Amino acid sequence: MEAYLDNSATTPVCPEAIEAINNTLTKCWGNPSSLHFGGIEASEVLENARHSIAKKLSCEDSEIFFTSGGTESNNIAIFGAAHAYRPKGMRIITTSIEHPSVEEPMKQLEKEGYDVVRLNVDKNGHFDERQLNAAVNTSTSLISIMAVNNEIGTIEAIEKVKSAVRKYNAPALIHCDAVQAFGKIPLKPHALGIDLMSISSHKIHGPKGAGALFIKKGSRIASTVFGGGQEKGIRPGTEPLPAIAGFGAAADAIKDIDVNLRIATQQRDYLISRLVELGGVVINSPVDALPYVTNISVTGIPSEVLLNYLSEMGIYISSGSACSKGHKSRVLTEIGLDSQRINSAVRISISRYTTKQEIDYFIQGVASAQKSMRRMK
Repeated sequence: MEAYLDNSATTPVCPEAIEAINNTLTKCWGNPSSLHFGGIEASEVLENARHSIAKKLSCEDSEIFFTSGGTESNNIAIFGAAHAYRPKGMRIITTSIEHPSVEEPMKQLEKEGYDVVRLNVDKNGHFDERQLNAAVNTSTSLISIMAVNNEIGTIEAIEKVKSAVRKYNAPALIHCDAVQAFGKIPLKPHALGIDLMSISSHKIHGPKGAGALFIKKGSRIASTVFGGGQEKGIRPGTEPLPAIAGFGAAADAIKDIDVNLRIATQQRDYLISRLVELGGVVINSPVDALPYVTNISVTGIPSEVLLNYLSEMGIYISSGSACSKGHKSRVLTEIGLDSQRINSAVRISISRYTTKQEIDYFIQGVASAQKSMRRMK
């Protein structure tokens, strides 16, 4: 048996996406920019996918720009907004637990002279609202805060950001990395006051190589890549149509986010109840975390040891973010965990395809690992 419980890293591609990819590869492989019939047909596939993504975000099709994934979407948004709004001010606000594809651009912007303020987080990973209000001023040009933390599942109160911008009359654009949230919780950037939102295909059972950036109509960002003008110059280059078609099909395949969320909550609660029964396990995720992500520490077993032990059994989890391989978790450090808990922390991330049998097999694997470690001692 196998148990795939690393869906925050990537998800298996759903049948609907596979079918859309195959159809595009074999029947509609033209360049969407070409003016002949093959190109027009390809362009229709492209725009249908754009409409599918826009529908899930309750926005206009024209506000969706395709990219290669969440990392590129974050980079385009952050550098594009910072450079476009530089004359308005050079203060940027983010949090101390953002994904590397946000944190690394922030470090680069600091080298360019920008004043980057990183908001502290509490033990549950929620950003400090008082610190946000103290940091926002008339020189604040960008605020970038994730919707859901990729390591512990914290759901951030991103709706509070717009009120702070209005209260202090800041010219800031608001960016949200919603890669872990899209398709799992309802997201309406207009209602949330978001100007820029990053999402990714391979987190919702679509293929790798496709992502999107929502840019609110009227928002202006500077181009960071130059070429043939595709995606209105925001991300020029021939669109990877098979991946984008798969992305659109994967979005369409999400029929009821609220129902999926209830099922995921039931599975997460079952997982935690089994772990509590097992003993020797500490839950690191907050109680109000996104139920698709659960971070735990198995006392006395280093995360890499447990990961490798379970992998031998066909159980696949993560020792943290897949994008920070080999580095000590900044997120777990920021929420105040001690070194022992950090060194034994692992992330279990489920999807709408996860079964109770997979969870039971994971529990069996952890129990086996605990017995094995005790024998070694």
